[in-house]
Amino acid sequence: MMKIHTSTILIDKTRGLKFTESPRWHDGKSWFLDIHDKRIKTADLEARVETVLELPFLPNAFGFWRDGSIIVGDAMQRKIYRWDGKALQPLADIADITVFCLSDGIVDAQDRMYVGDIGYNFFDPTQKPVDTCVIACVYPDGHARVVAKDLSFPNGMVVMPDGKTLIVAETMGHRLTAYDVQADGSLAHRRVYAQLPEEVSPDGIALDAEGAVWLANPEGKFGALRVSEGGEIVERVELDTECYAVMLGGPKRQQLFICGSDSHDPGEIARTPSATLRVVEVVVPGAGTP
Repeated sequence: MMKIHTSTILIDKTRGLKFTESPRWHDGKSWFLDIHDKRIKTADLEARVETVLELPFLPNAFGFWRDGSIIVGDAMQRKIYRWDGKALQPLADIADITVFCLSDGIVDAQDRMYVGDIGYNFFDPTQKPVDTCVIACVYPDGHARVVAKDLSFPNGMVVMPDGKTLIVAETMGHRLTAYDVQADGSLAHRRVYAQLPEEVSPDGIALDAEGAVWLANPEGKFGALRVSEGGEIVERVELDTECYAVMLGGPKRQQLFICGSDSHDPGEIARTPSATLRVVEVVVPGAGTP
């Protein structure tokens, strides 16, 4: 019988949240982007919230180098920055290899950032999304290149614990897609990791120790789903809001952090933000990156 979870609200809009995204478990805390507040924030399991960094742009794509530096993307200008704890410095300009806006991005164990291209103008929903989106790889020295093409809105990403497989959520493709990670950071051997029903449009994702993927499904009643390789849905989280990203964290990586909001419309968020950070206790711990 499929396991159905309910969540506990850890933090809500009364704590200043606007739109939480890209949750990461790092140094004993949940780190996340508050995109429309233009900040990187942290929260601990006692619901203490702190702002780590105020940003001069709308962020997307977020991770950490091994030296502790924060790597973050300017979503609209399609640039990547590094913050070393003292100053925000430009690392890479990838506007020439992406189209409209950066989607989610992660940093792997070799300090390479993989970041997707949304491929459509979410400020104008009448514009048709394209299926020619790319994944770019940004190297620690700042050079960047396209490592995957022809995706349908590449979104959340994870890397297996051995660093040899990257899984990406193709939101408009209703699937999880896997690639082999080559020694030089390129991606090869594209394949479907999990084909999903048409009503599932995966956003942020998190990997667990059994190779199953927790995914955010913004438009579904069950806003977070646990999917095994091949596509079987084995666990669900029932929510009264939309889910945009998930992360397995906590001391044993057995807390599923959920980034929720009633809407992703920028105008509605500006007028009446509804963001929450929620937690669900799970059995199988998280694995891999992030």
